[in-house]
Amino acid sequence: MEREESKPAAPAMPPLLSLRAFEASVRLKSLSRAAEELGVTPSAVTQHVRTVEAWAGGPLFRRTGRLVIPSDAAEAAATSLSEGFDRLFQGAQLLRAPDRKDRVIAISTPPAFASKWLLPRLDRFRDQHPEVEVWVSADMRLVDFSTGDVDLAVRYGPGDYEGLVAERILSEAVIPVASPGFAEAHGPVTCPRDLLAFPLLHDMGAEADPSCPSWRSWFRARGIDDLRTLHGPRYGDAGLVIDEAIAGKGIALAKRAIADGDIRAGRLASLLDDATPLRFAYWLVWPRGRTLLPPVRAFIAWLRAETVGDVIDGAGI
Repeated sequence: MEREESKPAAPAMPPLLSLRAFEASVRLKSLSRAAEELGVTPSAVTQHVRTVEAWAGGPLFRRTGRLVIPSDAAEAAATSLSEGFDRLFQGAQLLRAPDRKDRVIAISTPPAFASKWLLPRLDRFRDQHPEVEVWVSADMRLVDFSTGDVDLAVRYGPGDYEGLVAERILSEAVIPVASPGFAEAHGPVTCPRDLLAFPLLHDMGAEADPSCPSWRSWFRARGIDDLRTLHGPRYGDAGLVIDEAIAGKGIALAKRAIADGDIRAGRLASLLDDATPLRFAYWLVWPRGRTLLPPVRAFIAWLRAETVGDVIDGAGI
């Protein structure tokens, strides 16, 4: 009697490369975009996804043109895989630079927040923690924590960031500001309509922010609809708008947290007691589930202390 040959046991899990391609395909809802992110061909991603589906025992996506619609099981699995790959990356970084965890923290922030809020305060953190180096990257692009060498990021927005812990550190409002010399030279401002007689400086970033009024919407909210609110130079960064106002070029509708340091130093003056709270705020974010190393925890504690009392009441416009 012949003995039946036993079938080889199925592997405990698919290859890591296949799981990485599967996770990217679920997250991006596209095989081609997953291939672009991973630096491989779309056919390679397709093969990796088929490997995972063969291991799982059935299809995990529904194809619709160029899009792939993941099943509920695929979505749930990809969430856990994303967290796992982040932990793997964190461990690999510690192997590459084992002493970095004891002395360096890297933070990414919007340019205006870095130049006008964070950097002027950073010496206070260095005085408290001279052993820690802080690397600041000022960039409007969103940080990919799974591939970048960044510990924390500051984001300006609504605060609902998938897969991230988001701690609100600063609320925001807008106020009309100008240099003290400009205000003295052009006479007093007693009401919003008085501002129409002066050059208005425009922040193009604010115009793309759904929570932030442009000059025109700010005036309209006060019952003033005038084409003069559209005139004036435009700048692509809130910090540049502040610098031009300091230079006496006109009046800026400035974010208060960004302008606060220059107001305290006497380089800017608030022209009206009329702060408009915004729905968006500044958030400190990091990957959910990540183990925070001592320098990172120290920086978070310092940032919390720096922002106590800086929250602006109000639900926004």
